Amino acid sequence: MSGSGAPNLNVSAIGKKAVIVATSWHPKIMAGLISGAQKELEVAGAANVQVTMVPGAFELPLAAKWAFEQGADLVIALGVVIQGGTPHFDYICSSATEGLTRVQLDSNKPLGFGLLTVNNEQEALDRAGLEGSKEDKGAEAVQAALTMSAIMPG
Repeated sequence: MSGSGAPNLNVSAIGKKAVIVATSWHPKIMAGLISGAQKELEVAGAANVQVTMVPGAFELPLAAKWAFEQGADLVIALGVVIQGGTPHFDYICSSATEGLTRVQLDSNKPLGFGLLTVNNEQEALDRAGLEGSKEDKGAEAVQAALTMSAIMPG
């Protein structure tokens, strides 16, 4: 979801077990993303929220898979990968995105995608939900997952 024209979703997390899986790189940015997700889950009525930190973006899919296997109703995957001078950025972004997509489809459960893939640190800060940020991608990832949870059959 882009900040420009993003929907204002009113979603419920009552009765849902939510797990936030978050990367350890870029602590200031991650603090904003995690805080935004936690606040959004609280507003939505979630009483059972767990945060699991992982080394980096490449590890997000496995952590998300484990969270679903342990009974999570939804997973919020948060991280940031900043473009560098090597193709590493492309491989990590692609692998993490494809892995998270696979986990969501294989588990048939909603996964909020909050992995920032940006050109520079300022772009990440602008999306991290910090004071002065233009967007809060942590909160948006929660809204997306809860919306999918509400429209899923069963």
